[in-house]
Amino acid sequence: FNVANALAAASIGIACDVPLPAIQHGLQSLPGVPGRMERIDAGQPFAVIVDYAHTGDAVRKALAVLREVSIGRLTIVAGAAGDRDPGRRFGVARAAADGADFAVFTSEDPRSEDPAAIVREIASHAESAGRVRDQDFIEVEDRREAIGEAFRRAEPGDIVLICGKGHEQSMIYGHEVRPWDDRTVAREELARMGFRGA
Repeated sequence: FNVANALAAASIGIACDVPLPAIQHGLQSLPGVPGRMERIDAGQPFAVIVDYAHTGDAVRKALAVLREVSIGRLTIVAGAAGDRDPGRRFGVARAAADGADFAVFTSEDPRSEDPAAIVREIASHAESAGRVRDQDFIEVEDRREAIGEAFRRAEPGDIVLICGKGHEQSMIYGHEVRPWDDRTVAREELARMGFRGA
């Protein structure tokens, strides 16, 4: 995703006769986009990536990009929002089933719906895609616990992708908006494991 944007920016620079070294310097000095393939590094021996991907297509693309650089297992922590198109649940489950080695299905803005029911529905779609419960995926309704569980299962060289929330800083339960940030929670869960900084 970021590569496509960088190529577009470079093309515009070339069209405007910007010298190539200036284009290269500009691209190299750009900070990453918060919550978009954002790496969380606390010195752990596995990679942690937070991404906003929340549709089947976006999850599939994120997993494909990470698969290209993965030297170990690729684990995804994913859910689907409540009071939104239920078809997204199928898409996220299918993308996880096709692209990840292991999935932890969890809550993501359940709104007025039962969070456990959403997670069960996603899991049932993964089973329909041929994945086996407890072997290929687990259900952990509490998102913090899901992230921690994914980390505890990770081995050196693995990648854990936490998707669906990205840069967002809240989670919605019913009419209550609760503070939440996947990046902060990831750092906290890594710290619980003894990883406190690179």
